[in-house]
Amino acid sequence: MTEATLAVTSPDEILVLFGTRDQHLRTIRRLFDVSITHRQGQIRVTGEPDAVQQTTRVLEKLRHLSRRKGVISPLDVQAAAAEEGAGGQVESAPIAVSSIDVRNAKRTVQPRTEGQARYVEMIRDHDLTIAIGPAGTGKTFLAVATAIEALKSHQIRKIVLVRPAVEAGENLGFLPGDLRAKLNPYMRPLLDSLSDMIDFDQARSLMEQEIIEVVPLAYMRGRTLNDSFIILDEAQNSTVAQMKMFLTRMGQRSKMVVSGDTTQLDLPYGVTSGLADAVRRLSNIDAVAIVRLEKKDIVRHRLVQRIVEAYEQQEG
Repeated sequence: MTEATLAVTSPDEILVLFGTRDQHLRTIRRLFDVSITHRQGQIRVTGEPDAVQQTTRVLEKLRHLSRRKGVISPLDVQAAAAEEGAGGQVESAPIAVSSIDVRNAKRTVQPRTEGQARYVEMIRDHDLTIAIGPAGTGKTFLAVATAIEALKSHQIRKIVLVRPAVEAGENLGFLPGDLRAKLNPYMRPLLDSLSDMIDFDQARSLMEQEIIEVVPLAYMRGRTLNDSFIILDEAQNSTVAQMKMFLTRMGQRSKMVVSGDTTQLDLPYGVTSGLADAVRRLSNIDAVAIVRLEKKDIVRHRLVQRIVEAYEQQEG
């Protein structure tokens, strides 16, 4: 048995390094079979010589990463461990993700499948995340929850929820009411996700202050959004030109999430989906996360998964 020490500068650094409820610490202990303790500004690693050296290198890498990013995800821990020879164990280990802090007195959002956990971690770790998956996999719900978490922790100053309103088009003027009333049917799914997490009065106040905006895709042209969390829902119904316009709205210190289901296309025949085109064009950019959710990630009523399968079999 041998021991190594690593000096730390502050309690905040320990909190980031060990993770919420010590989840990162438990992962590292399990992967390398070592004992890790913290006392008087020092992390002590005890175990077999090779394992102690590997663990110390992992902790050093994660410390440098935390200073650069300000946060460490379970994926970061697994990647650092894999570089030190724990690859086989890491691959088989399920992703553990902390709950999303959107507490409105009674509720905390928790990813319910490994695919959803990976999706949330990708959003947290990347400035642009593209998610593709069938209905009911939580694409919109989890993105909105993560946006509210970022707003509460002051990582951003504004949330912008965007949706194509292709159907409105030239007929928008014939709908009753002001602009908000006209757009309400098209933006309702985003508003539903929002209302599940914060109460009505708080949501209304944030929207009146324009801290939360719910806007159709066409109204994004010409804008640059800094310090914002921008979500494009139903992105499969955007055209290539609209997608390019949307993606180039990203300003400094902002995040974007683009989500959609390529099997539910409402564009006219022969028009290329901006979502499919973006995945093809951006898949080789390291800073862009592309997440594919599957039927097993559906968390709506138990019948929804069987309904999706039935339609896929019929179409096949």
